[in-house]
Amino acid sequence: MLARYTFLFFLMFPFVLSAQNARLHGIVLHEGIPVPYAHAQIKGTASGAITTEDGSFLIENLAKGQYEINISALGYQPFSRQVDLSEGMMELGNIELQEDILGLQEVVITGAMKETFVKESPVKIDVITHQYLMRNSAPTNLTESIKMINGVQETVACGVCFTNSFSINGLPGAYTAVLIDGTPLYGNLSAVYGLNGIPTTFIERIEVIKGPNSTLYGSEAVAGVINVITKDPGRQPKFGFSTMASTHGESFGTLSFAPKVGKWNTYWGLDWGYSNSFDDSNGDGFSDRIHLDRYTLFSKWSMERPEHRRFNVFAKWYNEDRRNGVEAFVKNRAYRNIRGSDTYYGESIYTKRAELFGTYDLATKTRMWIDFAFNTHDQNSYYGAALYKAEQQIGFSNFIWNPKAGKHDLLLGLTNRLQRYDDNTVATPGRADVQYIPGAFVQDEWTVNSKLTLLLGSRLDQYKNNGPIFSPRLNLKYKSGDWTTWRFNAGTGFRLVNLFTEDHAFVTGQREVVIEEELEPERSYNLSLNYNHIFTIGESQGVLDIDAFFTHFMNKIIPNYATPGKIIYANTDGYAQTRGLNVSIQQQFRFPLSYTIGASFLTSIQHDQVENGQYATQPIPFAPKWTGLTVLNYRFKKLGLTMAYTANWTGSMALPEVFDLDATGKPLETPRPTSSPVFSVHNLQLTKNLPKAKLEIFGGVQNLFDYRQVYSPLVGFNDPQTQPGFSPFFDTAYAFSPIHGRELYLGLRWSR
Repeated sequence: MLARYTFLFFLMFPFVLSAQNARLHGIVLHEGIPVPYAHAQIKGTASGAITTEDGSFLIENLAKGQYEINISALGYQPFSRQVDLSEGMMELGNIELQEDILGLQEVVITGAMKETFVKESPVKIDVITHQYLMRNSAPTNLTESIKMINGVQETVACGVCFTNSFSINGLPGAYTAVLIDGTPLYGNLSAVYGLNGIPTTFIERIEVIKGPNSTLYGSEAVAGVINVITKDPGRQPKFGFSTMASTHGESFGTLSFAPKVGKWNTYWGLDWGYSNSFDDSNGDGFSDRIHLDRYTLFSKWSMERPEHRRFNVFAKWYNEDRRNGVEAFVKNRAYRNIRGSDTYYGESIYTKRAELFGTYDLATKTRMWIDFAFNTHDQNSYYGAALYKAEQQIGFSNFIWNPKAGKHDLLLGLTNRLQRYDDNTVATPGRADVQYIPGAFVQDEWTVNSKLTLLLGSRLDQYKNNGPIFSPRLNLKYKSGDWTTWRFNAGTGFRLVNLFTEDHAFVTGQREVVIEEELEPERSYNLSLNYNHIFTIGESQGVLDIDAFFTHFMNKIIPNYATPGKIIYANTDGYAQTRGLNVSIQQQFRFPLSYTIGASFLTSIQHDQVENGQYATQPIPFAPKWTGLTVLNYRFKKLGLTMAYTANWTGSMALPEVFDLDATGKPLETPRPTSSPVFSVHNLQLTKNLPKAKLEIFGGVQNLFDYRQVYSPLVGFNDPQTQPGFSPFFDTAYAFSPIHGRELYLGLRWSR
C-alpha cells in the first residue's frame, strides 16, 4: 500500500510543480532611477516581494492564471496592472512610478491611532515625508524639519542657549505634544532640549494635527500633535552614510546599517553634530550661535510575524553638551572648568536621555495590541552662576482593542502613565514629584455612507491632585464631490504645568521664584473647519486646502514680574484665544516642477483679569499676525539635478517690553520696539543624483539674503556696573528672528 501511494505521489509531483511554477519579474523605476524597497504584491494573495537596490523584484511559485499586481512605495503614487500568468513566466519590464508630491496616498496613523490614507482620514493631517525634506532642504533634526509645514513655527525662548519649541496656530510651544510612533515620550523637561535629539536619519515622515487631541494622546496635546514616524527596518539599505559641513564651522553626520538577524529586520544608526565656532556679529559680547557636541545612537527591531502582525522595538541614547556665552566662557572649551562662574557668563547644559518603546500585536482574531515605553532624561546645567539640575522618568503603556461592527470601527484603550520629576528648585521642594495617571479612552469611527464619516471619542484620566479629567472629541468628514472634502473638528485639550517648560526666566536672571498656589491644569477648547479640493489643470494636479480655526484657552498660568526681584506664578482667571485661517495650495505638473504656497493669518490674544473684574487685553508674545511658506522644486532630468527654493515669511509679532541701558547702567525711559518687523528667510539647494554610485551630493545657501534681526536678543549685556550677563537687568528673551546670517553648506549621502 505504501509503495502504491509513493508511486502516485511521484506521478503527480511534476503536475503539482507545473501548476505552481508561474513567475513574475519587473523593475521599478522613477525617471529612470531604480526605486528600492518598493512593495510588489499580488492582490488577494500572500505572495509578494520587495524590490532590491536595482529596483527589480521576482515573485515565484504562483499558480497559473489571471492576477492583479499592486506596487507601492513611500512618496510615489500606487501602480496596479492586470497580468496573465497562464504561460507561466511574465516579464513586466520597466515600471515607472510617478512621484506623489501631493501626499494623497500617504498612510497616516495620528488622527485615529490606526492606519488610514490621508484622503480617507476624518481628521485633517499634514504630512511631510523624509524624501520631501531631503529634496527641498538639509535638516539635521526634527526642529529644522518642522519649518516646512504651514501654520507651524519654531520659537526660540533664549538668546543665549537658543532653546526652541514648536508653535502651532499661535500657541506657545509647550502646548504641542511631540510623539514618536504615536508614543508620548516628550513632555515637560524633555520638551525644552530633547527635541534637538530627534535626527532626520530615522524619520520616515512627520504627521501634524492642528488643534487639541488629548482624547487619544493625553496631556500636552493642547495646541496640536506632531507625530514622528520612524523608518521601517525592512526597507532600509544595508549600509548608509551622510555628512554635511557649513561655513559657520558646523558639521553633521550619520552612519547607519540594516542587518537581518533571524526573523528580525534591524536598523542601527549613529548621528552626530558639532559646532564650536565663536561669532559675535551683533557686538553684544555673546556668540550668535549655539556651541554643541551632540550624539544620538538608535536601533529599531521589527520581527517578521504571521499575518503581518507587528512586534517593533525602538531604543535611543542621546547625549548633548550644549553651551554658549561670552568668548572667555566658550573659547578653547574653557566652560568645562568655569561652569557656574560669576565672572564669565555662560550657559552650559549637559543632557543625557535614553528611550525604549515598542508595539506588540496580540495573536487574536480581533485586532489587539500593546504599546509600551520608558524614557529617562537627565539635565545638569548652569545658567550663569545658577545651577539647575533636573531628572525625569516616564513609563507608559497602552492596551488597545480594535473591534469592527458593521459600519463602526471601534477603538477602546486602557492607558497607564507613571512619571517622576525632580529638580533643585522650589518646583519640587524636599522630594520628587511622582504621579501615576491611569486612563481609558473610546473612539468610534462611523462610516454613515460613502460621503459621511463621523469620529466620536472620549477619554478619562485620573490625576492624583486634580481628580478625573474628561476630554471629548468630534470629527466629521463629508465628501461633497469626488474631489472635494469638508472636515469639522471639535475637541478639548488639557496640560499639566512644568515651570521650566513655561518660562525660561524660571532658571535665568536674578529674580526669586514664588509659587503662590497649587498650579491647576490648563484647558483648551477648539473648533476648526477644513476645506480640501483636488483640482486638475491640463495634465497637472493640485490640492487647495483651507483651515479656519478657533481655540479658547483658560486657566492660564502667567508669570508676574510686577514685584521687584521676584517672579510670581499662579493660575489666573484670564484666558487666551487664537483664531485664524490657514491656506495652502500645492501643484504637481507633468513636467518636473512642483510648488507649495501657504499662508497663515492669526489673531492671538491674551485676556488678563485686573481690578473690578475687568479684563486687560494684549497680544500673545511671539505669535506672528501672519506667516507664509513657499517651496519650489524643479528637476533637470538629463543632468540628474534637482533645484529647490524655500522661503519663510513672518509677519509682525508682539514682543516683550524690555529696556536697554544707558552709559551709567540705568534703563532708558523708552523701551525697545514691542512689535517685530516683517521679515523673510530664503534658502536654495541643489542635489545631484548619481544612481550608479548610489550617491547624492547636495549643497546650498541658507538665509540667502543675509537677514538678521537688528537688535541683540539680549538686554542688559552692557551694564558697566557688572560683568556681562550678571546685571539685574539681564534678559535673554528678545529673540524673534535669525541672529546669524548667510550660510553655505555642502554634503553627501551614500547607501549600499
